Amino acid sequence: MASDKGIAIVLMGVSGAGKSTIGAMLADEINGTFLDADDYHPQSNKDKMKNGIPLSDEDRIPWLETLRDALRASLVDGKTVILGCSALQKHYREILRCGDPHYVPGSYVCGVRFVLLSVGAQVLADRLEKRAKEGRHFMPAQLLKSQLDLLQFDECEGIFQVDASLDPRQTLKAVRALLQMDG
Repeated sequence: MASDKGIAIVLMGVSGAGKSTIGAMLADEINGTFLDADDYHPQSNKDKMKNGIPLSDEDRIPWLETLRDALRASLVDGKTVILGCSALQKHYREILRCGDPHYVPGSYVCGVRFVLLSVGAQVLADRLEKRAKEGRHFMPAQLLKSQLDLLQFDECEGIFQVDASLDPRQTLKAVRALLQMDG
């Protein structure tokens, strides 16, 4: 059920998993566009997270709907898009899957593919601490536990999983292999 020949890949996972790093590298290698979901958060969401307040569904749903619309525009235009987005829960991923105009909700068969970048909690905490010291992100390490608690991974959804604790080049190679994009 590919959508009008466009390709949409969502690199998902908690903060610090490498979504932005791997996503930008993948988009560059396959001549696609990288969208960082963090860039689509309204300032109010960023302020909440910066202050250590986890987002609610009320905060997330409009943001996810905006991302869904961006995926749809790329798919309909026949473009290749890589989205780095936490997509922590099944119902969040359902919203993103609806970016495929041909998607039948609940079928999990669509032109939006998901890859979970899996990383151990200590590696994530170290990455977030380093990023915070460098002033590179609004997400504090104290919210990591809430994200890990929210993460749902159901094999029936057909989500690929990659060990993203590796060097970014190795992680990228694993993602490409899973998606059959070797080259």
